[in-house]
Amino acid sequence: MINVGLIGFGLAGRAFHAPVIHAVPGLRLAAIVQRSGSDAAELYPGARILRSVEELLAISEIRLAVIATPNDTHYPIARQCLAAGRDVVVDKPLTPTLEEALDLVTFAEQRGRLLTVYQNRRYDGDFQAVQQVVASGKLGRLVRFESNYDRFRPQLKANAWRERHGSGVGILFDLAPHLIDHALLLFGLPQAITADVRMEREHAVADDSFDLTLHYPGGLSAVLQATMLAAVTRPRFILHGTSGAYVKHAFDVQEPKLRAGRLPWKETPTELEQEDNSGVLTLVNADGTTTEQRVPAASGDYRSYYANIRDVLLGKAVPAVTPQHALNVMRILELARQSSARGCTIPWPG
Repeated sequence: MINVGLIGFGLAGRAFHAPVIHAVPGLRLAAIVQRSGSDAAELYPGARILRSVEELLAISEIRLAVIATPNDTHYPIARQCLAAGRDVVVDKPLTPTLEEALDLVTFAEQRGRLLTVYQNRRYDGDFQAVQQVVASGKLGRLVRFESNYDRFRPQLKANAWRERHGSGVGILFDLAPHLIDHALLLFGLPQAITADVRMEREHAVADDSFDLTLHYPGGLSAVLQATMLAAVTRPRFILHGTSGAYVKHAFDVQEPKLRAGRLPWKETPTELEQEDNSGVLTLVNADGTTTEQRVPAASGDYRSYYANIRDVLLGKAVPAVTPQHALNVMRILELARQSSARGCTIPWPG
């Protein structure tokens, strides 16, 4: 049994880490750092509730530290945990800057510890279906991949750290890591990057919209977009190829269920949910007509991420999210900021 210490019990810790860790055989949610409040104690009475990272690191039985705190704290807390001989999972993004990420990866290697990033949305059922569609080759040569993460939140949240001035704030660092992770899994490293990162809402001080294009050989573009001002949201995924197209509208159901305190893996999807969560594959026939078929979402499960971490720590697997992959995501975030600031396309280094 691997004892896990969760640091942070805001939205990320409460909804996306604690219930998933708690549900994976072989992992024990042994301690939770919640600086104030009693939510953690009520939800996880079997875990020790602590008020500081130092208290957690004083418990020798804790092997894995999971960091689910604001982005600007990721680097110092991760380094502190690595220095104390713990393996570390950091909620995305790894750090606010590529320089810090490089230092953290080097430090983890020197200490002989696991360092990885929580890229849970690669285990969304809809993205798993996209992977299957791409691998099937049915769309022919792909020319465009779109991944959209739209919301409608016209009013700023007064106490939201992501919407204040600071390091690692804004929608680019909040949502783009998920979309970049998907593109890298599907297509690998890009040749160049073009980005427009901006503020659209009144009185915004942190970016709340972005258009990020990863350019690949053969005319393929991966267009990653998000905004907080989409009263009508764009499809979650769109793929265009020489033989057809694929469109998926609704989001994967795991996030809203976890936000509501429900456990997706304990629920049987309703027929309506299954229908809403299907994509449509349109193929062009030899005579120019088209054929449509529904593509059900695959059986995505966020527990797969932590099951992999368990197996890595037991010496039975390699990390699904490697340090190099985490650095590639960070480099794209950094290049996106540069591209947007300079108003130009930037080639991939090297």
